[in-house]
Amino acid sequence: MEKKRNITNYLSEVLELPKEAVEGCSSHFTSKKVQKNEFLLREGEVCHETIFVEKGLLRMYSIDKNGKEHIIQFAPENWLISDRSSLYFSEKSKYYIETVEDSEILLLETGFFTTINKNFPNSTENNDLLLQKHIRNLQNRVNALLGETAEERYMDFIKMYPDILLRVPQWMVASYLGITPESLSRVRKELARKNFQTG
Repeated sequence: MEKKRNITNYLSEVLELPKEAVEGCSSHFTSKKVQKNEFLLREGEVCHETIFVEKGLLRMYSIDKNGKEHIIQFAPENWLISDRSSLYFSEKSKYYIETVEDSEILLLETGFFTTINKNFPNSTENNDLLLQKHIRNLQNRVNALLGETAEERYMDFIKMYPDILLRVPQWMVASYLGITPESLSRVRKELARKNFQTG
């Protein structure tokens, strides 16, 4: 069970499932090793699984009509990622999900969490709480893109993804923040200047 250590921790700690229940869930997901820059979903395809990241880093993004990428989410270790609209409504996806690093992932069946809720009703409340937190994060992200300064968005990014800065190129961070790489450089220089003055 060592290979699935992270999903075991996730299910037992976050959803508070008993260990034996966690072992029983293994038939509802498959493990996969993927190389850097490998696509797990492309625009126009239908998403059939939720992806849990055991090791590595993924990103989800869209491409606008001008060919510009817009990163919606990063998914490092112990994160879930999927196109929920495509997954639950069988719609063609508007997004790409791609590996940023060589990764080890688990592909969770569409009904994975529904099965857990049926078999272990005590987990339903925790599962609902996770969903509400996800919705809250999306709302905060939309609000940040509409109303926050680039510096404020950058600070929010650091809180959300504390180790991502060391793992992705600057243009990806800028894409997530909705600014140019040049603007991101200015933000970082200004923050460095402020820290130097107050240090």
